[in-house]
Amino acid sequence: MNELARRECVPCRSAQAPLGSAEIEPLHSLLDPDWQVVDEHHLSRTYRFKNFADALAFTNQVGALAEQVFHHPDIALSWGKVGIVIWTHKIKGLHEADFVFAAKCDQLYQEQS
Repeated sequence: MNELARRECVPCRSAQAPLGSAEIEPLHSLLDPDWQVVDEHHLSRTYRFKNFADALAFTNQVGALAEQVFHHPDIALSWGKVGIVIWTHKIKGLHEADFVFAAKCDQLYQEQS
């Protein structure tokens, strides 16, 4: 299990600043290389599946996780793929919790594969 996936998604406070590149890089290096950091603002990844049913099942698992940890990504479902975009809306950028959530999504994907 990824080190980040073992951590808790700790919500940030609105007074916190988004992470800068020096803080983003070490966390990004702990994620699957398919995760992209976009404009130091959000994380993005597309997961691939054999069919729509598997993609939908994964979408539902990510949705349940999001509700459990109160961290809600943008999710795009289509035949054979699920796109996930994560950032912390409260601070309009990236927070450690975004990387933790990404790692937890990867863990769900590995368990389903």
